[in-house]
Amino acid sequence: MEINAQYNLAAPDSIPIKIAAYQRRRMFDVFLAKTGIQRKDTVLDIGVTSDRTYSHSNYFESWYPHKDRITASGMDNASFLEELHPGLRFVPADGRKLPFADQEFDYVHSSAVLEHVGSQENQEAFLSEAWRVARKGIFVTTPNRWFPVEFHTMMPFVHWLPKTAFRKLCDLRGMEFFASEDNLNLLSGSDLKLIAARAGVENFKVTSVELAGWPSNLLLSARRLSSHRFQERLLEKAS
Repeated sequence: MEINAQYNLAAPDSIPIKIAAYQRRRMFDVFLAKTGIQRKDTVLDIGVTSDRTYSHSNYFESWYPHKDRITASGMDNASFLEELHPGLRFVPADGRKLPFADQEFDYVHSSAVLEHVGSQENQEAFLSEAWRVARKGIFVTTPNRWFPVEFHTMMPFVHWLPKTAFRKLCDLRGMEFFASEDNLNLLSGSDLKLIAARAGVENFKVTSVELAGWPSNLLLSARRLSSHRFQERLLEKAS
């Protein structure tokens, strides 16, 4: 059983992968709409992959038109992105400890990475770092644990069991990789809200995109208040 760099088992031409590409395009459109990102804005994309088998791998780098405003970062060697998209910069880094200054980028984007960074404490560190280096806001996506099919293993419903039971079933089916919390730690909407709050992310909202009428992917978006609006908020709380 071969797991690719996208942490996935599905073949490139399979129906699940075609659906995934469709959903990612929808999430990319939501990112553009929610952030209102402009040509001059810089963006850090955390979690780029070395995978080149899926057409939507590193979709942000492919679809965002202003390559010279993108810094792509991840633990995989994705340096080929600099040749593929001239103007783009690749910086190898762990999303839980980024080598960037506070508010170095206007926006931070990360898609389908948060579920792969390990424990809840690691997930909090990941969001805390994303928020730290963002000047205007962040946009982070992750699969919804309560969607009927688990996207990585393609098993239905068993991921609704307690996490220890789900991991035991992964072991029994020869999916030891996904049985480890270090590699797969799925989140519900309430989990994501709790982690974002503990990470110090402010003014965040958790929404979703649907598939067949069911929320399939969770979207965490947050935007920093301007200094003027921040003062207004302080006055509102004091009154």
